[in-house]
Amino acid sequence: MLKESKIVSSNELTHLFSMFVLRTPLLFFAVLLLPLVGRAQVKLQSVSPETTGAGISTVHSPHLAVTPMEKNNRHQLLVMIPGTGGSAVHFRAFDSCFAEMGYYVVTLDYLNNVITTVCSKSEDSTCFDHFRQEIMFGSPVSDKVAVDSVNSLVNRLTKLLQYLAKQDVVWEEFLRHGQPRWDKIIAAGHSQGAGHAAYMGKQFKLRGVLMFSGPQDYLQYFNAPAHWQEVNGRTPVSRYYAFLHVQDPFNYQYQVADVALINHHAVTDTTMVQPQTPVHSTRSILVTDINKSDKHGSTVGMEFIPVWKYMISGATKP
Repeated sequence: MLKESKIVSSNELTHLFSMFVLRTPLLFFAVLLLPLVGRAQVKLQSVSPETTGAGISTVHSPHLAVTPMEKNNRHQLLVMIPGTGGSAVHFRAFDSCFAEMGYYVVTLDYLNNVITTVCSKSEDSTCFDHFRQEIMFGSPVSDKVAVDSVNSLVNRLTKLLQYLAKQDVVWEEFLRHGQPRWDKIIAAGHSQGAGHAAYMGKQFKLRGVLMFSGPQDYLQYFNAPAHWQEVNGRTPVSRYYAFLHVQDPFNYQYQVADVALINHHAVTDTTMVQPQTPVHSTRSILVTDINKSDKHGSTVGMEFIPVWKYMISGATKP
C-alpha cells in the first residue's frame, strides 16, 4: 500500500536538513542536512515494495518517490540507488533536493546486503561483471549474490513506476508500453549503487549517469578495473559524471581508474570542488578533500548541492 503521501515545503525541509537522518551501518554514511533555498513544494511518497508486484519483498524500507512542482518540472526522472546496506528512506533530503531542481526522483529498496568488494581479490576476472548482472537483471550467474528476476533492480524499478502511474497519471510519462522510458531516466548511485548506475548506463540508453563514491569494481589480482566498465555501452560516455573523495577508504585510485575506464578517458582529468561553491569546469570527474569523519559518504552531503547541479546539468545537456 501507499505508506505516505504528503507535500513538503522548504520550511519542513529545513527541519529535515538540520539533523542526521542516517543510522550508520558498516558501509553506509551520514548526510549533513542543511536548509534548501526557496519556497518550492515537492510531494514525497513512500511505497512498500511488496505492494508493487507479486514476489517483490521489502529489504530495508519502502521505496521513495518525489514529484516536483509542475511549474518547475523538467520531465526527467532521477533513479537513486543506495550503497551496501543502505535504505531508500535515508535519502529523503537528497531526493527532495533534486525534486526542487525540477526532477522526479525515486530511490529504490533492493537486495544490497553483499558488499561489492567481495570480488576485489577474486581470481575470476568476471566476478564483478556477474555480480552486477545478477543484481540488475536477476540472471543466475554470480556465486556472490542470490537475486531472482522478480527482485532484480530493473524489475523493482519497472513495477514501482507502473504502481505510481496507476496512482497518479503524471508518472505515465516515464513508461512506454509498460516499460521504463530509459531516455528520460538519469541513473544515480552511491558506493555500490554508483556501480549499478554505471552498469545500467551500459545496458540502456539513459539520459545520464551520476556516480557518488564509486564504483569499487577493481580487480586487485589482475591490477585492473573490471571488464564490464570498458565495454561500449548504450549511454554516451559524455553523460557519465562522478564525484569522489581523495581519501575514500575504498581506495580513491581504484575509483578513478574505474571511472576513467567507464568514461573512456585515456588521461584522467579531475576537478577539485569545494563546499557551497559553484563548479566552473568542463570535466566529468569531480573530487573533494573535505575533512569529514565519513569521507565515503561526504559526496552526498548537502553542502555539495552546487556540485550535484553541475553534474546533472552536464549529464542531461541536449
